[in-house]
Amino acid sequence: MVLDSILSSPVRRSTSFRKQFSQNELSWSVLLQRHRFLLTTLAILTFLCTIYLYFAVTLGGTTSCSGLTGAQKALCPSCLASCCAACACDACRTVVSGISRRSARIAYCGLFALSLIVSWILREVAAPLMEKIPWINHFHQTPNREWFETDAVLRVSLGNFLFFTILSIMMIGVKNQRDPRDGIHHGGWMMKIICWCLLVIFMFFLPNEIISFYETISKFGSGFFLLVQVVLLLDFVHGWNDKWVGYDEQFWYVALFVVSLVCYVATLAFSGLLFHWFTPSGHDCGINMFFIVMTLIFVFVFAIVALHPAKTIALQFKLIAWTKCYCIPSDDHIKIGGSILPASVISFYCTYLCYSALASEPREYECNGLHRHSKAVSTATLTLGLLTTVLSVVYSAVRAGSSTTLLSPPSSPRAGAGKPLLPLDSKAEEHEEKEKSKPVSYSYSFFHIIFSLASMYSAMLLTGWTTSAGESGKLVDVGWPSVWVRIVTGWATAALYIWSLVAPTLFPDREF
Repeated sequence: MVLDSILSSPVRRSTSFRKQFSQNELSWSVLLQRHRFLLTTLAILTFLCTIYLYFAVTLGGTTSCSGLTGAQKALCPSCLASCCAACACDACRTVVSGISRRSARIAYCGLFALSLIVSWILREVAAPLMEKIPWINHFHQTPNREWFETDAVLRVSLGNFLFFTILSIMMIGVKNQRDPRDGIHHGGWMMKIICWCLLVIFMFFLPNEIISFYETISKFGSGFFLLVQVVLLLDFVHGWNDKWVGYDEQFWYVALFVVSLVCYVATLAFSGLLFHWFTPSGHDCGINMFFIVMTLIFVFVFAIVALHPAKTIALQFKLIAWTKCYCIPSDDHIKIGGSILPASVISFYCTYLCYSALASEPREYECNGLHRHSKAVSTATLTLGLLTTVLSVVYSAVRAGSSTTLLSPPSSPRAGAGKPLLPLDSKAEEHEEKEKSKPVSYSYSFFHIIFSLASMYSAMLLTGWTTSAGESGKLVDVGWPSVWVRIVTGWATAALYIWSLVAPTLFPDREF
């Protein structure tokens, strides 16, 4: 017995050690699964900081290797870059292996958010380094700091834009999950991250003329993104309205009425503030007055068209008995085109666009009543603009998994296509079901286009639409191009919403 216990004790210790090791390994895997996005972000930031330190030391921008000989100083940045890059690649390889098919869309959102963080950081710290890069600073007189900040943001944005544009072109025509490109869309994250980093780094080797051209087209791309943002908002509001109406309970009808009332009250109060801030007495502010009055006219038209009794669209809005002004029993229905909820939300959004446009007017403009607080306004505009941008791309990613037609592909295999003329046995039917290709639930190409346009819009926000960087210091999103882009976007929003209500009546045989 003693001999058996002596001989078996190492085995027991080995078994317990294996159990403990497996438990520790399991806990580490769970930790990596929970925090994979954070680890990926830290890994990529480490890699980018490595590149920054490499060029900083090489160009003499830092003194981290001071006191060394020439050969040692040349070897110092290489060793630092190799060490940090190896750590970053190892962390990325561990983290990206946990990205599944379902979490791929959120991973794209995380990569886009990371690009915003990198742009913001480089805008603050990269100017001294970029002044020493000869192919960027080749001017007879060195530009001011704001020029280099704008250039850094545009270069990161261009890399991000090219990354998602290339993916969008590659995904054109993907209709089913058996397409090899479906695997590229959902997998290969290690290679995608490497390509993204290389693209961003390569942008800093391009001449300034290419960046200037991208700056010009970004203004138009930003306008298109704002229109996409409007379409996403319309899709969200109509889905919200349909869901609450679908409950067919008095509580949800009351909730619809309360939310709509709050939106209309906020819209009218907001409009009053716009008159107070942007039409000061003693100044000729006809253009601002025109913008505000046009917005109020759109708000009135929304309510009239949405609640017109002649509308006969399938969406139904049950009128509650407590709405005394209608004098209709609670079991009656009236078919209307958009209900009061979408009209109220779109009204508030158009008023917000009008405010953001007027707040983007230059400080020197006498009708801009916020010029005394322009720095705070610019920071708030930047934060709110970036927040709405991130929310738009996140919503597009989450909504892509549903049955919406917004991101659905133009054509997909029909459910009843390809059926055999003669019945098959059960095994053959099961085999055929497995072999059937499942149609994709959304358009991969359009999905990546949203991120491409969002990259342009975020660059315009961070650079102040590039026209105000030299004129207004470090103010963000201040300038006449921003004003007109937002005003036109507000008018396009009104036109799209009115068309969504009127078109089914004008063309009853078509689906909208």
